[in-house]
Amino acid sequence: MTSSSREVIVEADGGSRGNPGPAGYGAVVLDPATGETLAETAEYIGVATNNVAEYKGLVAGLKAARALFPDATVHVRMDSKLVVEQMSGRWKIKHPDMKPLAAEAGRVFPAGRVRYEWIPRERNKHADRLANEAMDAGKRGLAWEPSDSTAALDTAAARNAATLPPAPSGPPGDATAGAARARAALATSTGASGEPGAGRTGSGAAGEPGAGRTGTGAWPGTVPQAASEDDGLFAAEDDGLFAAEDDGLFAAEEAFTTPASGDFEAQAGATGLTGRGAAVPTASAVPTASAVPTESAAPAQPAAAPAQGWSAGPDMGAPATFVLLRHGETALTPEKRFSGSGGTDPELSAAGLRQAEAVAAALAARGTVQEIVSSPLTRCRQTAAAVAARLGLDVRVEQGLRETDFGAWEGLTFGEVRERYPEDLDAWLASPKAAPTGGGESFATVARRVAATRDRLAAAHAGRTVLLVTHVTPIKTLVRLALGAPPESLFRMELSAASISAVAYYADGNASVRLLNDTSHLR
Repeated sequence: MTSSSREVIVEADGGSRGNPGPAGYGAVVLDPATGETLAETAEYIGVATNNVAEYKGLVAGLKAARALFPDATVHVRMDSKLVVEQMSGRWKIKHPDMKPLAAEAGRVFPAGRVRYEWIPRERNKHADRLANEAMDAGKRGLAWEPSDSTAALDTAAARNAATLPPAPSGPPGDATAGAARARAALATSTGASGEPGAGRTGSGAAGEPGAGRTGTGAWPGTVPQAASEDDGLFAAEDDGLFAAEDDGLFAAEEAFTTPASGDFEAQAGATGLTGRGAAVPTASAVPTASAVPTESAAPAQPAAAPAQGWSAGPDMGAPATFVLLRHGETALTPEKRFSGSGGTDPELSAAGLRQAEAVAAALAARGTVQEIVSSPLTRCRQTAAAVAARLGLDVRVEQGLRETDFGAWEGLTFGEVRERYPEDLDAWLASPKAAPTGGGESFATVARRVAATRDRLAAAHAGRTVLLVTHVTPIKTLVRLALGAPPESLFRMELSAASISAVAYYADGNASVRLLNDTSHLR
């Protein structure tokens, strides 16, 4: 196809945190046939109104399209009714700030080669995400960098979430459908005893399901627990599970229990992709026997023909194991202040540095970590550096592991947010789709980002043990998705500074939570 006949889609958006307030725009050029991202652009523009930011996003998107295909026809899609109607000639442009921007947009391409369409905001998420990334960067005094953007990744994850079939296959992930498929497969694999899964003996005893899943890299001194298919890999010492830290207990607030992280990164009531499987922790790793049902307690499933690749039972090969390390304390942690990715990016405190050294020593003693991946935020990179120095490994930074952006709540205590933004806080506690005041991220948005990052890392590190140094929200989100638990479950997990959790992801789509909030190395 020649450039003269090429059509492209431009989606653009802009936002202002205050209207007027700190503002930015984002725009993306897409292939209309494949949906492929051809170009992205975003910029922080200082203090401006929403409409100015939207117009600047339009101009930038059109210029990006022209740079690719100067003779193209362009289909512009925006969720700004004002811009679409004005640029289509149906509404007059009266505001003095709008007239020069509209004129500039009209000069990029001849009018006959550009058509405008209004779309609802939920269909303009890619450009919206770019605009927010630009504002986030500007808040930190930085310019938006394409290499740091996850907008395309987040949008693809959201699109996949909307189209996933009831029982997807592929990269390891969430719990519900994978667990059902595992039960169906095990029902067809009975051994001499007649018990489901009795044929899956591996190298274990008595033909118990998963008895042979000892794998490699089990921590020294751990004992497999056959009833839960636990092979001892990052198995929990009894004194390290669900330890109730003094700084983590709060009274119930509204619809959910108030989250319990030291620096309020823990507010993780996220929704995410659904559909892949997980075994749950042993009974000893759960506060009460009824809190999370085990696989053995699941109701019998109707017999069904197994999906292709399942006739011989689930894949029992070595999983990709994520050892999930929350960073050490910062000055904000003991004060229980919101500390996400949109704030001051604090360093570890003296206590946090000691915690980082303690966890580094513990991981070095166990000797199973093969790679280290860290959130880009300073507190995580410092914690990761302490571990890397002990293990002799490099640290790779992963943008998808960053903490939630808590918007205007950054640096505030829960009580201060309750006093200043009571309605926004109530909405946020009631729904994972609600964002903090001032353009922060909702937990639904964070969950899509984390799920996409999980799938990519698990596929790249199959059979290996990888340390992910990250924050409360990403860790709790990974655990919640692995268990197939509802969003409000994240408000009921304790996750202390410098604690260790672990989840294993198998090639057949199953996930197994191995450990949660182990702080034994800090005592």
